[in-house]
Amino acid sequence: MVNFLTRPEVEALLAAPDQGTWLGRRDYALLLVAVQTGLRLSELTGLKLQNLTLGTGAHIRVIGKGRKERCVPLTRQTVAVLKAWLREPAKNRTETLFPNARGGRLSADGVQYLLAKYIAAACKTCPSLQQKRVSPHSLRHTAAMELLQAGVDRAVIALWLGHESVETTQIYLEANLAMKEEILAKTIPIEGQPGRYRPDDQLLAFLSSL
Repeated sequence: MVNFLTRPEVEALLAAPDQGTWLGRRDYALLLVAVQTGLRLSELTGLKLQNLTLGTGAHIRVIGKGRKERCVPLTRQTVAVLKAWLREPAKNRTETLFPNARGGRLSADGVQYLLAKYIAAACKTCPSLQQKRVSPHSLRHTAAMELLQAGVDRAVIALWLGHESVETTQIYLEANLAMKEEILAKTIPIEGQPGRYRPDDQLLAFLSSL
């Protein structure tokens, strides 16, 4: 079963970082980009300033598995957050988009740590998160499910995520159907009675004569 976040859970997660601090603003921008783009963890931590295009046709250019290049579109909201992040005073800043406190590249363990911290904080306002094991890859799944539920074709989602085959994206369709079935099971069914066919007298007389 694909592990992904619902929209209320995403909103609770994004509300967790303290944007009054440099680290909080960095983490907010990182989490927003992760949820909106569905980048792999290695792609996210490896982003450089030159990977960004924030003007017309805003997008992030990444080199994914198999050294395949792809461009992932950015929403206006994400562009606004990234522009604000790029205006931050230099703090050991290198070309890395989301550096650690020393200016280097965030490690996978570092992202796992900060995500776990913000999930724990988000649980206070969104208890459903307590039932989920959220990893950085869960944010990638979340992006895919957002696209699927918005009616985006599986082939487009596969290109967006950098899947080699559209069949890989089938897991999100199955997860979406499973989620709908789970919701249906929780609803109160409409009381309905099946109709029963009653033949008229003429048909009964005909049948009796056979």
